[in-house]
Amino acid sequence: MLADNTAKDDGQGAIVVVDYGMGNLRSVWQALVHVADGRAVLVSADPAVVSNAERVVFPGQGAMPDCMREIEARGLRSAVIEAARNKPFLGICIGQQMLFEHSEEGDVPGLGVIAGKVRRFPAEHMVDAAGNRLKVPHMGWNQVRQVRGHPLWKGIANGTRFYFVHSYFVAPADDACVVGSTDYGLPFTSAVAQDNIFAIQCHPEKSALAGLAMLANFVAWKP
Repeated sequence: MLADNTAKDDGQGAIVVVDYGMGNLRSVWQALVHVADGRAVLVSADPAVVSNAERVVFPGQGAMPDCMREIEARGLRSAVIEAARNKPFLGICIGQQMLFEHSEEGDVPGLGVIAGKVRRFPAEHMVDAAGNRLKVPHMGWNQVRQVRGHPLWKGIANGTRFYFVHSYFVAPADDACVVGSTDYGLPFTSAVAQDNIFAIQCHPEKSALAGLAMLANFVAWKP
C-alpha cells in the first residue's frame, strides 16, 4: 500500500486509488500527492478502504477481461460500484471502460454503472485527414474537445492535448453524459460525466500540467 505521510490506513477521509493488480499505479499516486495539498492519498486493494474513502480514483491498464477478472477475484466489485454511486469518483483509461455495461474486448460485461458499450477502433478503416493509415492502438498526445462544461475542466483550455494509449473506446447509450470528444480516424467519446462520476480515456497522470490541473480539480470537486 502506497501512502503519503498523512494517510490513515483505513481510508477514512482519504483519496483512495483502487489497486486490482493491473499496472503500475505509482505515477497516479505521485500525481495525486503532488496536487492533494497534504491530504491523505492511498493505493489500496482492500474493499473496506475503498468504502471508507472520501473520494476514489479508478485507473487501469491492460485487457478488459483480465481487469474484470481481477476486480472480481479481489472482492472489489461491490466497493467500486458503491463508490461510483456515492462519492466523487474518477475513472481513468480502462477504469473508464469498466464502468460501462459491456466491452467488445473479450466480449465481457463491465460494472454497468453507466449505460453503454465499449467498442474497438475499426483498424482496417482508420485513416487521417490526408488518407494515411492510422495505427491501433491510438497512442500519444491528442486533443480533447470539451463538449460541455464540467468542474474538472476548470483552468484547462478547450482542445488541450492529453496522453492516450488504447484500442477501445466508450460508446454511451445517452449522449447527455458526454463531456469530452477526440478525433482519431473517427470522433470518439473521450470523457464522460454522470452525477458524482467523471471518467476519461486518457491518462491525466501522464499529461503534464493539464493532467495535474484535472487531478487538482478532482481533489477539490464537490458534486
